[in-house]
Amino acid sequence: MDLGTLSGIALGFSLLLFSIALGSPLSAFLDLPSIAIVLGGTLAATLIMQRVKHVLGAFAVARNAFLDRAPALESLVPAILRLAGKARKEGLMALEGERIADPFLAQGVRLGVDGLSPELIQTTLQSELAALKQRHDRGQKIFRFIAGTAPAMGMIGTLIGLVQMLRQLDDPAAIGPGMAVALITTFYGAVLAFLVFGPIADKLAARTAEEVLQKQLAIAGVDSILRGDNTLVIQSKLEAYLSPRERARVTRPGKGL
Repeated sequence: MDLGTLSGIALGFSLLLFSIALGSPLSAFLDLPSIAIVLGGTLAATLIMQRVKHVLGAFAVARNAFLDRAPALESLVPAILRLAGKARKEGLMALEGERIADPFLAQGVRLGVDGLSPELIQTTLQSELAALKQRHDRGQKIFRFIAGTAPAMGMIGTLIGLVQMLRQLDDPAAIGPGMAVALITTFYGAVLAFLVFGPIADKLAARTAEEVLQKQLAIAGVDSILRGDNTLVIQSKLEAYLSPRERARVTRPGKGL
């Protein structure tokens, strides 16, 4: 689990509830029609903007914002160097029964063992990477749309509340509560946009960038294995994808490989 996402959302809502409780009862900020306008209107606009299956897919992709399952980038380098060393000593077919933890790397090695050319393997892996990036980009686009639509729906709810309030100007006692209810929809829209959907969209973009970089490193590693490059040459190629701190954590040839 990604504690950053969970703790951020929990902390944000806790501070909001605490601040509200200091000045008024929490029930004063609960209005079902306002919730219906913001959530229902945002969902309706999203369904108009995108196909239903893509909207449902976006919420499935959103799980990546709460999960941190990707292995450390530098952990792939020793695995690739080990495979490259074994392939140089025993031949590419020696990797046929090799257990490889990373599925994308395992797919590339398996295609190589099956006899596909390095060029075709690279094209296949790059196509799969492009398709993954497209799916993730679509999910991010949907969440950014939701983040932009929720405040707009909140404003629409406010306008509805103001119209209803102005119809009761002959009753001064109803103006204050009516104005409060009218503003609650804007509050709901802003909270959802800036505390939930906007940050999730940005977190998903960061997750996609990490996954793309990881798969690009795997593609470079597979290509070097198939071409029979020296392990030192492979390590130099792969470390170009790593930050200085990540490079310092990579196991060197001869030390555990």
